[in-house]
Amino acid sequence: MTRTPTELVEHALELLLAHDMTAFAGLWAVDGVMEFPFAAPGSPQRLDGRAAVQDYLHDYTDHVDLREVVDRTLHRTTDPDVVIVEFEVDGVALATGNAYRLRYVAVVTVRGGEIAHYRDYWSPLAVAEAIGRTGLPAGAEA
Repeated sequence: MTRTPTELVEHALELLLAHDMTAFAGLWAVDGVMEFPFAAPGSPQRLDGRAAVQDYLHDYTDHVDLREVVDRTLHRTTDPDVVIVEFEVDGVALATGNAYRLRYVAVVTVRGGEIAHYRDYWSPLAVAEAIGRTGLPAGAEA
């Protein structure tokens, strides 16, 4: 079944809540790209290909238990293959027990019912704080 960009984004959010990271990564085209423009120093800024996305996400649910998408807004663009989704998740950082409440903005390009490009805007500092990671590189706190 080929999904529209809107349907694909909605399905992706369902898979995140179901903690099915294998299926989530499976939404990418074989040569699809995932980018993180605000990545912390030392973290990947770009993943090339479905396999790289799957490898990156393989232990995500060992760190974060997402429980709810508390807010979401989907914006259609003038390009029918591109949508922008703003969403906020609520969950728990498993290592610390801290609340994990984070806002994301993603620009998603879909071709042939698969994610061709996913640009993910989120705060690595908020994630680090929630999951209890310290020792961020100099300047990362700015």
